[in-house]
Amino acid sequence: MRIIELIIDGFKSYQVRTVISGWDDSFNAVTGLNGSGKSNILDSIAFVLGISNMATVRAQNLQDLIYKRGQAGVTKASVTIVFDNADKTKSPIGFEEYAQISVTRQIVIGGTSKYLINGHRAQQQTVQNLFQSVGLNINNPNFIIMQGRITKVLNMKSAEILAMIEEAAGTRMFEDRKDKANKTMAKKEMKVKEIEALLAEEIEPKLDKLRGEKRAWLDYQKTQAELERLTRVVVAADYLRAGEKVRTANEEHDAKRAKVDHLQNNAAKLSREIEHLDEDAQGVRALRDQEMRKGGRFQELENQVKEHSHELVRLATVLDLKKTSLSEVEQRKGDAQKAIRTLEKQVAEKKARLEKLQAKYDKAKADCDQQTKEVELKEELLSALQTGVASREGQDAGYQGQLHEARNRATAASTEHEQARLKIAHLQKQIDQDEPRAKKAKAQNAGLVNGLESLRKQADKLEADLSSLGFDPGLEERMRARETNLDKAIRKLREQADGLKRKVANVDFHYTDPSANFDRSKVKGLIAQLFTLDKDKSMAGTALEICAGGRLYNVVVDTADTATQLLQNGRLKKRVTIIPLNKISAFKASAEKIAQAQNIAPGKVDLALSLVGYDDQVSKAMDFVFGNTLICQDAETAKKVTFNPAVRLKSVTLQGDVYDPSGTLSGGSSPNSNSVLVVLQQLNEVTKDLHTQEQELQQLRQQMQSEQQKSATIKSVKQELDLKMHEIMLAEDQIKGNSSSSIIAAVDEAQASVAQLKNDMTALKAKEAEARKDVKRIEKDMADFNKNKDSKIKELEMSLDDLKDNLAKTTAAVKALQKELQDAKLESEQAASDLTTAQEQLNEMQTNIEAQTAELASLNEEEVQIKSQHDTAQAELEDEKAKLTSFNEELRELDAAKARKSKQITEESLEAQKLAHAVEKAQKDSAAAAQLVQALEKEHDWIADNKDQFGRPGTAYDFHGKNLSESRATLKNVTERFQGMKKKINPKVMPMIDSVEKKEASLKNMLRTVVRDKKKIEETIVTLDEYKKEALLKTWTKVTQDFGNIFSDLLPGKNTAKLVPVGEDQSRIQEGLEVKVCLGGIWKAGLSELSGGQRSLIALSLILALLQFKPAPMYILDEVDAALDLSHTQNIGRLIKTRFKGSQFIVDQV
Repeated sequence: MRIIELIIDGFKSYQVRTVISGWDDSFNAVTGLNGSGKSNILDSIAFVLGISNMATVRAQNLQDLIYKRGQAGVTKASVTIVFDNADKTKSPIGFEEYAQISVTRQIVIGGTSKYLINGHRAQQQTVQNLFQSVGLNINNPNFIIMQGRITKVLNMKSAEILAMIEEAAGTRMFEDRKDKANKTMAKKEMKVKEIEALLAEEIEPKLDKLRGEKRAWLDYQKTQAELERLTRVVVAADYLRAGEKVRTANEEHDAKRAKVDHLQNNAAKLSREIEHLDEDAQGVRALRDQEMRKGGRFQELENQVKEHSHELVRLATVLDLKKTSLSEVEQRKGDAQKAIRTLEKQVAEKKARLEKLQAKYDKAKADCDQQTKEVELKEELLSALQTGVASREGQDAGYQGQLHEARNRATAASTEHEQARLKIAHLQKQIDQDEPRAKKAKAQNAGLVNGLESLRKQADKLEADLSSLGFDPGLEERMRARETNLDKAIRKLREQADGLKRKVANVDFHYTDPSANFDRSKVKGLIAQLFTLDKDKSMAGTALEICAGGRLYNVVVDTADTATQLLQNGRLKKRVTIIPLNKISAFKASAEKIAQAQNIAPGKVDLALSLVGYDDQVSKAMDFVFGNTLICQDAETAKKVTFNPAVRLKSVTLQGDVYDPSGTLSGGSSPNSNSVLVVLQQLNEVTKDLHTQEQELQQLRQQMQSEQQKSATIKSVKQELDLKMHEIMLAEDQIKGNSSSSIIAAVDEAQASVAQLKNDMTALKAKEAEARKDVKRIEKDMADFNKNKDSKIKELEMSLDDLKDNLAKTTAAVKALQKELQDAKLESEQAASDLTTAQEQLNEMQTNIEAQTAELASLNEEEVQIKSQHDTAQAELEDEKAKLTSFNEELRELDAAKARKSKQITEESLEAQKLAHAVEKAQKDSAAAAQLVQALEKEHDWIADNKDQFGRPGTAYDFHGKNLSESRATLKNVTERFQGMKKKINPKVMPMIDSVEKKEASLKNMLRTVVRDKKKIEETIVTLDEYKKEALLKTWTKVTQDFGNIFSDLLPGKNTAKLVPVGEDQSRIQEGLEVKVCLGGIWKAGLSELSGGQRSLIALSLILALLQFKPAPMYILDEVDAALDLSHTQNIGRLIKTRFKGSQFIVDQV
């Protein structure tokens, strides 16, 4: 790239536009008188090239470059250089297509400067890049040698000459970088010390304190969770117990209310029967009076036969009804007896446990009392021995008192033993007298016993027949009760399902068949209905709902054709989006990305698709909705995973905040209501339970229908069995009521008393022996005490301390046993109460059976009697010997029947009044329990959501194997501890410690970064020093060789020159370089031995050698031969011609 034209306008001494053309490709000389503006031409070229050092163009600022500083009417300066760009191999980068390149620089008054390239505005950096791409670096202008440069070189010292070599080698900038690096290292070192001091003095002490508060906070939260858990368990137990009490009271109320109604209905029925009897009596009296008036016996007898026949029919009907009623009552009695046997077994077990605990408690209490007594005795003995005075008034002091008490015990035991012996002798005498009579009584009862055994065998056979027929006495009642319970449960489940459906009303999707015989299995349903969410993953419901968004309500079908049919002919009630499985293009995150995400936050990240369950046939739709989103436990995890380069997937936190890899975040307050997905899962569970209950009810009703077919045969066998059981009961009552049985019982009781007294005698004998032993021990202790008083007192004190310790332990054990005993008593009393209630019900049934049996017997008698009367009247009618007395007998019988029924009405009325009181009590109990349930529900709003789990195995409310009393005590302790902890914890510790830990991590990360940067800077400095040294040696070798050759060319002969390190030691090259000159084969000691011309040639040779080291396409020389004669100037010209081929020289010459 060569200059072919220069245009100057308003620049320095050029007021008007001046065009300089005809430039030579290799050498151009600018000549003229001093002050004619030769140097201004060179300055204008340097101005266009972008020179920033105004001293190079002999100015202080840009305004000095305008003609007369703008005072002559010229307000701007403009210089344009046109370059030849024909040689494309040397063209600037990006300008190869231009044959010529024109570069213009303009400045105006005020210092504003602009550049133009080929007439277009350009930035200064663009211009600099253009020139630098062809080797014209204006920031290091070695290609410009201005006036005075030769003189400066002559006066340079060794270090300055070295600086010129470094400039040519390009290592000068390394020193600047090294200085900057050293300053940066100093700053880094200060930063390291500052960070370390901040960590040691502020962060770490604060962290230690906050970590302690964090541990206290976590313990507080753990205690709070335990408190809530125990509270829920205790409240759930109370709620369940109250609910059970409500149910039991209601059942009892309903049963007794039904019984009252039954008694009232029966009383009304009996009243009607009495009215009928009155009517019959009136009819008999009327007939009697009529016959008496008529005196016609035949008519009277005929009427009597008819009346008796009608009565017999009526009595047969009544008897059949009474027998049926009696059979039902006896069946209920059998059920009640079985229930009583079960309750008796429970009561026996609880009594046995209570007795066992009572015995254990009595033994422990006795041990405690014994130890207390021993302690008191020891204390009294010690006090008496130490003071000589008894601690209790009226007692002997010390050993004398104990000896007296032991002798009294021995005497009392001996006396009681003798009394027991006398009682045994008396009882044995009585047994000897009554035993023959008892044996005789047993022989007399043998027939009754054998008859009873025969009846029992017959009853057992009938029971076996019932068993073979599959008879279960309580089966029908249980099936009816189960049917009622299932009906209630189904109604409740339907109400729950309706309520849940109202919460998610927009989930319903209805359509009509778009064509005849349309296959509805092609429509899979809404996305929200096609997957399940396990209970252990319900916490992700909100996140999954946010993840799915509007797609949750999209409709999935098998093909696009089905979708088209639905949209066109399905009569859809609202707008829907349909997903055809054969067209949907689903994207599922790769396993590598999911694995990478889970490695970043183990246990905190899951693919949304992995949290739901679904059918394989809708897998594409599920991939489309959930396949490319991650569910994270918290925001920090979501942030790490989403923006990690190896993952870059959208994430949703459990709270519903969304993190998108594009950089957008969305979120806000948590939803106030339950997640739609959670409600849907609840709806699915309720629907499933409803279906199960309906199936069970259908099966139960089928079973009830089949059981009714066997009832006729079973009823016949059952009636026969009830009759046998009644005969057994009568036989047992007969045996018990026999006088011989009392004799047998008296003998057995006397024998049992004798056995008990013998056991008591053995115990009394042992008690007497123990008292005698204590007497001997006390007498021995008295003798030992008299011999060694002090050691004995000390021994007593140690023994007393041991006894007190044992007493404290025993007392604690007794308290625990007492509490357990109280609980067992409560359970036993409750079981006994239940048994008493059941027995009362059984007694009521027995009374009812007896009344009905008596009534049945009465009716049988009445039927026999009327039959007899009918036969008599028939006989009298045949014999025509009627007697009027039959009317009187009939009237007496009617009066007797009326009296019996009136008595039965009175008895049942009393029983109804008792039952009414029981009904009222049951109603009050039910109301109290219901009020407790309502109070618990009002106080604890979580009961409504969790009460279905109360008492169920495998849930948090499984009470099996739990000691609720212990739970209540633990709840009290935890509550007290929680209240104490509440005042000591710092509730803001978690965000505080998180902030401080983040600050610590940031500071440590910053510290590692600073240390790493410092190390890199040190390594860079070492590398720069090595590179600088290598480049300097290479440049020095080349420059010093060219320096000698150029000097020989400028000054022919045996003349040469070179650059040598200080002291001519190459290792000291970085200290500086000196010029050595050889003239006529003789090396001069210094430049002072040279003439002025020789020195100018030396300086010029060095400058040209430096120019040759990095050739440029253009050189500017300003009066470089001012101190030389013509011959030397000619040598310079030849040198330029031979050594700088391809470069364009512009020389300013005087």
